[in-house]
Amino acid sequence: MTKDESSSENLMGRQTTGEDRVRMVVRQLSEPRTANWIASEAGWSHEPTKRVLERLVDDGILHRDDSGIHTTYYPDYRRQAIQEAMRLRDSGHTVEELTDRLADMKAQIRDWEGEFHIESPNQLRGTLAEESLDADEENRRREIAREWEHLQRRIEIVGFAIREWDFLTPTTEPAEASS
Repeated sequence: MTKDESSSENLMGRQTTGEDRVRMVVRQLSEPRTANWIASEAGWSHEPTKRVLERLVDDGILHRDDSGIHTTYYPDYRRQAIQEAMRLRDSGHTVEELTDRLADMKAQIRDWEGEFHIESPNQLRGTLAEESLDADEENRRREIAREWEHLQRRIEIVGFAIREWDFLTPTTEPAEASS
């Protein structure tokens, strides 16, 4: 752990409540997680974490899935996507810059499709069964598959922000921006 990471963790622990930390962890969820996992990440005990999670479910911020062995919680991915699109719109980037970023992400995926002659991250993971691959190449392909999935999610959000650029415009523009 670097000094910056240690300082950041100490700062988070000193200046935030357990509920704040649970909310921070929940905001970062990209897949369903158990209350125990969230509590561990937040550095807080299970019962108060579960109470916060249930309040977030009641408020419509989280969803609860009781269908498996363990109850899991996951965010409203639509809400996350809209919030991220709003952040992109408000970030100071132009629609042209975001369009260029979108094109770069799509080009990267096309490069991987061409390099490996496949069409998806899971097909790339399937190539790990090839006996001719060494450990470094296996690790490289795993990392590319993770990055590919990340880019696919980003493409959806950036594309949404571009399509809804006018709709996402803040209702009150700063005075210097409107002149």
